[in-house]
Amino acid sequence: MYAQAASSFTTVRDLLRFAVSRFNQAGLTYGHGTDNAHDEAAYLILTMLKLPIDRLEPYLDARLLPTEVKDIIDLIERRAEEKVPVAYLTHEAWQGEFSFYVDERVLVPRSFIYELLGEPLQPWIEHPELVHRALDLCTGSGCLAIQLAHHYPDAEIDAVDISLDALEVAAINVQNYGLEEQIQLIHSDLCEGLEEPYDLIIANPPYVDAESVDALPQEYLHEPEIALGSGEDGLDATREILRRAPDLLTEQGVLLVEIGHNREMLEECFPNLPFMWMETASGDGFVFLLTREDLVNGLALDEAAE
Repeated sequence: MYAQAASSFTTVRDLLRFAVSRFNQAGLTYGHGTDNAHDEAAYLILTMLKLPIDRLEPYLDARLLPTEVKDIIDLIERRAEEKVPVAYLTHEAWQGEFSFYVDERVLVPRSFIYELLGEPLQPWIEHPELVHRALDLCTGSGCLAIQLAHHYPDAEIDAVDISLDALEVAAINVQNYGLEEQIQLIHSDLCEGLEEPYDLIIANPPYVDAESVDALPQEYLHEPEIALGSGEDGLDATREILRRAPDLLTEQGVLLVEIGHNREMLEECFPNLPFMWMETASGDGFVFLLTREDLVNGLALDEAAE
């Protein structure tokens, strides 16, 4: 089927129709940038042809070179048959207006935290210049560290990951944005070895519980497992961050952490922490904010209650 398509098709319209049909037939799972077969197919084709990803119509009847057709058919086959996320096929992922290089050494960027940097944090960080030092834990591709640098241009930023493979990808993105002087990449297990206090700490740690990891669709199994699961209940990394954060924050410091669908479990584990659940495009139960004062007081009460 794929070989026949590669020898028969000539236009973007041909490829788009074929890709949508194959993706629907394959029963793909979406969640790495698009949410349906048509948008997934359009993004894949336009990206590979180096065309604007938001302008499909003008190019639908453009005739393609045989090599262009074959290359795209090969990727359609990998997406449909191997269920490889499109971002790994194109080596590109977007967050808002930011584009990042990605491959299977890192998660495909999809954290909600990027929505909350800058203006949404003004109730706690009134002016960007008040962030002198910032920390991005579990940086992966470096996407959030780069967006930190955009919103807080005067800040020194440390971007930490336990994976040397991930840090190699982050280095590509940091270099692509010319931020080598502002962002320091650090190989460490969460907070290990960090000492200087930060005005802002963000973290998108692994947070998928063991049962959910076992049930993940095939698309997600192409991502590094170390970046997905975190113990039986998915909160091992988050617990460690909460315990260490008071010593790593300045007096007015702020902690911002993404935890997926674990809100109820987290609140049960830390009943005296006054979690501020931040509003994102997908709801208000996925990212919490705590100040250093919140952490110190709440953790002391939790400890006293044990």
